[in-house]
Amino acid sequence: MNRTGENRRLPAALRGALYGAAGIGAALLLSACGEPAESASTAAAASQAQPAPFHLQEARIADIHAAFKSKQLTATELVNLYLARIKAYNGTCVEQPQGILGPIKTIPHAGQINALQTLNLRPAVRTEWGFDDRKARSMTDAADSDVAMPDALEVAAKLDAHLAATGELVGPLHGIVFALKDQYDTYDMRSTSGADAKYANDRAPDDATFVARLREAGAIILAKANLGEYASGIPRSSFGGTFCNPYDTERSPLGSSSGSGSAVAANLVTCAIAEETGASIRNPARGASSVGISPTEELVSRDGMIQQGINTRVGPICRNVEDAARVLQVIAGYDPKDPLTVFSMGRLPDQPYQTFAREKRLDGLMIGVVREYMDKTLFTEMDAETIDIVDRAVGDLQNLGAMVVDPGPGGSLFGECLRRYNPEMHNIVFTRQFKELFPRDKNGAPVGDHIATLVAMAKDPSLVPATLSLRDLGEAAATGESRYSINRYLAERGDAAIGSNADLIAKSDFHDDPQFPDRRGARVRQEEARELDMSDRMLRRFAVQQIVLQCMTSMGLDALAYPTSNLPPPKLGAPGEPAVNGRGNSWSMLGREGFPAITVPAGFTTHVYDRVRDPGAPVRADGGGGGGGGDVTADGTHVVGPTPAELPVGIDFVARPFGEPTLFAIASAFEAATQHRRPPPDFGPLPGEP
Repeated sequence: MNRTGENRRLPAALRGALYGAAGIGAALLLSACGEPAESASTAAAASQAQPAPFHLQEARIADIHAAFKSKQLTATELVNLYLARIKAYNGTCVEQPQGILGPIKTIPHAGQINALQTLNLRPAVRTEWGFDDRKARSMTDAADSDVAMPDALEVAAKLDAHLAATGELVGPLHGIVFALKDQYDTYDMRSTSGADAKYANDRAPDDATFVARLREAGAIILAKANLGEYASGIPRSSFGGTFCNPYDTERSPLGSSSGSGSAVAANLVTCAIAEETGASIRNPARGASSVGISPTEELVSRDGMIQQGINTRVGPICRNVEDAARVLQVIAGYDPKDPLTVFSMGRLPDQPYQTFAREKRLDGLMIGVVREYMDKTLFTEMDAETIDIVDRAVGDLQNLGAMVVDPGPGGSLFGECLRRYNPEMHNIVFTRQFKELFPRDKNGAPVGDHIATLVAMAKDPSLVPATLSLRDLGEAAATGESRYSINRYLAERGDAAIGSNADLIAKSDFHDDPQFPDRRGARVRQEEARELDMSDRMLRRFAVQQIVLQCMTSMGLDALAYPTSNLPPPKLGAPGEPAVNGRGNSWSMLGREGFPAITVPAGFTTHVYDRVRDPGAPVRADGGGGGGGGDVTADGTHVVGPTPAELPVGIDFVARPFGEPTLFAIASAFEAATQHRRPPPDFGPLPGEP
């Protein structure tokens, strides 16, 4: 292979990075070609002192720092190496004959994923690399010459100069390359939550709090990741376009944080930051055969988040557990700009999170299996293989020494406990759910004495319907939350052109494709709200935490385990799955109500079933999603398969609020014992890549 010829087609800066990173290999080759032989003992000592050669694929934070310190690699070279992969693999991954806003058609083995929509590069550097104007740091500042806004390569150069001068890293994330979901503010890159909105200044006035903490720790913010527009659960945005799963480019990369997950999976960055309201840290991470942690709600500041809500959480996606812990250590903690984080005061561990992420055994830990999410008789053939894979993972936990509390197939971990505590804790929400037991007249007034019925249930829980399950504790309504949160954010941002949700409707372009939900229509519906009523959602949050904590404590459980989702990634544009027995695109209830949850690779499918549109089939009345994980589909469907497919499966572990150390211990032991993570085969090393 003529690597010189291949490298000549790359930018000059990258050619230097590739040859610089190869220096140790060249020295070893020279030794093999005639240098004096060393004694066995001297060679052994040198071998022990010599750091392992650096490889970009699957590089961990510790690997990168070791390469920096041993002078195998500089931060500038690392950024260039990632840019080469972005150039090779981050192009358009679907056919779009009517442009980015029109209908799309999938491409098998496209070799592209479109995970990153904005690159942190000055115009001249971006042009040299051949990235188009759509990847610019700002669409409203074409010159982009402000020296107070260094780009990723300028930041890397400063880090390199510091290390060369002092021999020290600037912080725990020195030179580590990140992508951020474009739901978060950065002062140097456009921030629009994936919208093609006509801001006067598409840059926010300052960084989100956690972004500032990343930079202070030495992180390099290389890109904004593509996302489901305004954090919707579809693999598409009006500005960034459609994005694809690196394990099958005809399929959804799952959840609104898909760009973050896919960029990590394909080794375009070291780690990424995602956002989760339902499961959009964990779902994209499991679709990327990666690790994603959705931390305790009150642990990481939501300052600088577009459309911040009571259930939204900030968390990292990395390729391994220890790296995710290292990132969380930097971004966690109290921030006066986010009142929720006051609950973290005095509740962070004494040791860094990464110290808990090096376990090999789980002796003494009790883990409950949430069979409510794993009952094949309640779901469909589409769920079965994932349930089997996670069943095997439960066996792995037992082999690692964990005491597993498993009610067995068809069983219920929390059924009895839930019937004991749910009626009182959910009170009116519970009585509305079981209307036959708590009837009301045409004006909504109680018929009979509802309190007397609740007292009887408290005395005898067998009176509570036996069908009550964790699956029934769905998301409570929050009238006006979306409009309130976006208008509050825009008021704080202070843009001259866009100051409200109404402005976003009037001054944005939206994609128009019948295969995907209508994003403009969603904004219009939110504009209709005229009051903010969070009462049901706040009650649900408190009640679920109280009930689950009581159940875990009474059973002596340290953590819970279940599939991140039962369903493999659907085809792009496919109709969504019906919510059979409470099953949606992911199991999101526990995390949504504030419990920390982490997903870890558990294996791969061998086959899948797919739902396809069928005009002759009955129209579903359940409101199943569309667009590979979105809203309502209007036509009938049927299922086809099985079709051979190797797609990632994830297992969730959940702990008590602020129980992240327990999660990292369980996840790291499981990861070390099973090693299920593998990179997507179509996105391997580039020629000349170390």
